[in-house]
Amino acid sequence: MRKIDLILVLLILGPVVFTACAQTKSIDPETSPADDGRVEDVEVPEQDIDGDMREITPQDFVLDMGAGWNLGNAMDTENSDETAWGNPVTTREMIDEIAQKGFKTLRLPVTWRFHMGPAPDYTIEREWLDKVEAIANFALDNDMYVIVNIHHDDTWIIPTYERAPAVKARLSKVWTQIAERFKPYGDRLIFETLNEPRYEGSPEEWKGGTAEGRDVVNQYHKVGVEAIRATGGNNAQRKIMVSTYAASTGLDALDDYVVPNDDENVIVSVHSYFPYLFSLEGSDPTWGTESDKSELLAELDKIAETFIVKGRAVVMGEWGSTHSNNVDDRTAHAEFYAKACAERGICPIWWDNGNVDEFGIFNRNTLEWNYPGIADAIVGAVDEVASKTGRD
Repeated sequence: MRKIDLILVLLILGPVVFTACAQTKSIDPETSPADDGRVEDVEVPEQDIDGDMREITPQDFVLDMGAGWNLGNAMDTENSDETAWGNPVTTREMIDEIAQKGFKTLRLPVTWRFHMGPAPDYTIEREWLDKVEAIANFALDNDMYVIVNIHHDDTWIIPTYERAPAVKARLSKVWTQIAERFKPYGDRLIFETLNEPRYEGSPEEWKGGTAEGRDVVNQYHKVGVEAIRATGGNNAQRKIMVSTYAASTGLDALDDYVVPNDDENVIVSVHSYFPYLFSLEGSDPTWGTESDKSELLAELDKIAETFIVKGRAVVMGEWGSTHSNNVDDRTAHAEFYAKACAERGICPIWWDNGNVDEFGIFNRNTLEWNYPGIADAIVGAVDEVASKTGRD
């Protein structure tokens, strides 16, 4: 979500818990022709696909995911061009460096609406699927986990009863095609049905939605999970991440969350840029008091008590802090946050949008770390917990 949008909502609605994808700039799809910047043919690297599906519980699976990093604002731009928001084309060398730093999970956000045909088939461009698969292979070749999702497609995934039939039909077609492409892959390939499903522009967008909205989002997740499972093969048991409404940790979103078909291989996906003024808005650049720490622990305990203590595994799909000339505070926050997640069995995946003035800690052009201390703090904290508990 655009940072400025959240600031306006905060002024209008007052303090609430927000969760959002941060992006550097927006391009109006109405003024961006569909064939502008279209991905050229991509040769998917040949590899011996590891189709291993282990006998592993979702809880142990998430623990093994270690620390994660988001390839944000690249394949998920609101444009047909993956470089539209200022990031370069993703290369193997980028992902190699992420893995070498110690991150074990790559979250690969993908926008699909600029790369599919019309109803009723909604056929996804082969070249775009090839591109997604190639990047996934970059991570898998490094023995990483990789998460493929539906990200900035909120313009058509509208959670209302009126729109639900059309959305469900399209969603089923899209997930069937993605699932078929990745069906041979082993369990290190994870699907995430939706990113932050919500009614864009509604008063309740970042406040947990309405009862109708939460109900319809649950229905959409169910459609996605069932489409994936129906393709069979490894997808019958593949781990699938399913988010709350807007991936929110607000009480309404948590309370009304429904696991599709009580599927044992569904993992809960939430986002928490906490605390908001420090992490997302950037208006409070300091963090680290005892009060700061206790409030953050309470936020994570709320998530753990809702899901983990009841046997449901959780991934923190997005979190982080925006740049405010406060690298020491950001590093302390990152270390504390990642460690607290790991101690509760939550996989923390840092949101990196490639912008050094916002969430970017890795320079995708130079393959250098803008903030190596933050990256080391995240990986080190998770590894420390794993070693103490015998999980490394």
